[in-house]
Amino acid sequence: MADRASDNDILVSEVGPRDGLQSITPIMPTAAKKAWIAAEAAAGVREIEVGSFVPAKLLPQLADTAEIVTYAKTIPGLTVAVLVPNARGAAAAIGAGADKITLPLSVSETHSLANLRRTHTQVIEEARAIAAMIADLPAARRPHFEGSLSTVFGCTLEGPIPDAQIARLAGSLMEAGCDEVGLSDTTGYADPAAVRDRIRLVRGVVGNAALTGIHLHNTRGLGLANALAALDCGLTTLDASLGGIGGCPFAPGASGNIVTEDLVFMLEAMGLRTGIDIDALLAVREIVTAALPDTEMFGFLPDAKLPLGFTPAAMRRAA
Repeated sequence: MADRASDNDILVSEVGPRDGLQSITPIMPTAAKKAWIAAEAAAGVREIEVGSFVPAKLLPQLADTAEIVTYAKTIPGLTVAVLVPNARGAAAAIGAGADKITLPLSVSETHSLANLRRTHTQVIEEARAIAAMIADLPAARRPHFEGSLSTVFGCTLEGPIPDAQIARLAGSLMEAGCDEVGLSDTTGYADPAAVRDRIRLVRGVVGNAALTGIHLHNTRGLGLANALAALDCGLTTLDASLGGIGGCPFAPGASGNIVTEDLVFMLEAMGLRTGIDIDALLAVREIVTAALPDTEMFGFLPDAKLPLGFTPAAMRRAA
């Protein structure tokens, strides 16, 4: 796991190699994925979701996840995260040596059936099986286990989800053995007020320490505003995707993750320390665009560049 007690204030978790690549048609070559991950780690990114253990016939873009995990584990200081749909995927992730495993639980059961082909009850049972599997490992080999509350801000298939249902499922994930829960704006429906409300709701069930991260999309242009609202509530882990690629193939119209480059710039300009070298991060785009020449990349900072003489606010204060 990443050292959350480090000198950095905010953990920016890169999800492009998983959420980004699963949402586009082209398949990035394995060598390019490795180069992308290595370059981001060298730029100071401390956690990268490198893939998902799902059947290759469903997501051929991620068929090489086991090889990618094995490679990423050779990078010092990097937390290697993966998404798994079930206990079988978790077993593969554990076998490959992943540091962090995320199991998505859509609070919209319609979306859960479309995404995982499982009801809420079945997903909770998968969570119990994964937790038991992890508990049987030696302490040093146990990955961190997160249950992600997907579609928590609303669903393109069901619409708004009742607060009581969200609260019940958050509690069920923790009771099943998750180390923490995360919030995911799978459909891009969130706004700053909703972010604050959902954080308050879920923390009221699981406690502050069990909710530290959020996965936001920029579908309607509110990604960074929503990230700021999450920060104001005390969350310290923010997911983002290089170039903003990605979304959810089972949530129509839910395109666009937060752009990693723009998010890091905002945080560093505010005086929050990410440990990421912005110039080095911007250079990583060249690896991705070379491997995916027909895939649209987003972001304001890559076009506008850093302001003349820009120095992160934390460094200015120290000087």
